[in-house]
Amino acid sequence: MKNPIASSANLAILASIALSTPAFAQVTIDYASVGNAGNAADASGYGAVAYAYQIAKNEVTVSQYAQFLNAAAQTDNFGMWNSSMEINPSNNAGIGRAGSNGSYIYTVTGSGQRPISSVSWYNAARFTNWMHNGQGSGSTETGAYTLIFNSGIIIKNAAATVWLPSEDEWYKAAYYDPTKNANAGGYWLHANQSDTLAGNTIGVANSANYWDGDYVGSGTSSFPNGNGLTDVGAYGANSDSYYGTNDQGGNLIEWTDGVIGFTRAQRGGSWTDQDFILDSTYRDNQQPADANWTVGFRVVTTPVPEPSAVLLTFLAVGASLTRRSRSPL
Repeated sequence: MKNPIASSANLAILASIALSTPAFAQVTIDYASVGNAGNAADASGYGAVAYAYQIAKNEVTVSQYAQFLNAAAQTDNFGMWNSSMEINPSNNAGIGRAGSNGSYIYTVTGSGQRPISSVSWYNAARFTNWMHNGQGSGSTETGAYTLIFNSGIIIKNAAATVWLPSEDEWYKAAYYDPTKNANAGGYWLHANQSDTLAGNTIGVANSANYWDGDYVGSGTSSFPNGNGLTDVGAYGANSDSYYGTNDQGGNLIEWTDGVIGFTRAQRGGSWTDQDFILDSTYRDNQQPADANWTVGFRVVTTPVPEPSAVLLTFLAVGASLTRRSRSPL
C-alpha cells in the first residue's frame, strides 16, 4: 500500500516544479537579475526602478523567434513573419517560411544566435504574450498585453509575467552601477561599465557592434567592410553592463514599453549607428507597426520567488516521513 504522506510530499514537489516551469516550454531565456531596488534616476530622469526584476541578458535570437513562429504562426493572420526576416547581407542569418497559411513551417538559415530583427513592436508584444501564456499553444493576443490587431498604443497589463522593458527598466539594466560614487550608485554613459567605446573589435574591452568608421566582421557585397550583426553576447563579459547584460549598446536598437506620442521608444543603437547613438542620452522612436531591419528586442520578467518557509518545512517533513516508512522494523 502506498504511503499517503509520502505521496502528498511527492505531489507537493511536482506542484512546485509545475509552478516554476511553463507548460510546453520551448524557448529558454537567460535572465540577468537587477536588484538595488529604489535607486535614484540620473539627471535625464530615467533609471529609477522601485522593485527587483529580471531582464534577458541577450536580445531575442533568430532561433528563439523561429521556435515562437513554429508554435504560434502556422496560421499567420498578424504578420508575425515577414520576408525581411529571411537571410540578407546585413545579418547572414534569418528565418525562411514554407507551406501555406494554416500549415506554415519556419526554418533558421545561418547562425540562429544572431538577434532577430524586422519585428514590429506589436509582434514583440505577441512574443511576450506567448511567453506569459506558457508558450506552446498559448495565446499571442492576450496576456501581458491585450492587442487589438496592429493598432493603437497598448499598455502592459498589471498581471504580466513576461513583458517588454519599460524605459526605466531597460535604462537601469544598461547603465546603472551601484558601486559608482563610493557605492552610492551612479550611471555610465555606455552599457559596458564605461564612459567610452573602444571600437567594434570582438574581444576588446568596452567594445560593441556599432559603426566606428568600419563595419564589424567579414565583407559582403552590400556591406564590403562587414556583415552587420554578430551573435548575441559575442563581445564577452568585458563589454557587459554591471548586471551582466549583453549588447544593450549596438547590434540592434531595441523596442521598449516607453511611449512617445503615438510611437514607441527605442534604446541602445544598432550596428549601423555611430557611437553617440549608443549613449545613454540618446533616445529614438518608431511607429509600433514598423518592422525595421536594425531593430530588435529583449524581454523582462519578475524574479523567481524563493520557496516559502511553510512549503520548505512541509517538504522536509514529508521527506523525513518517507525515510522513516522505509526503515526496517
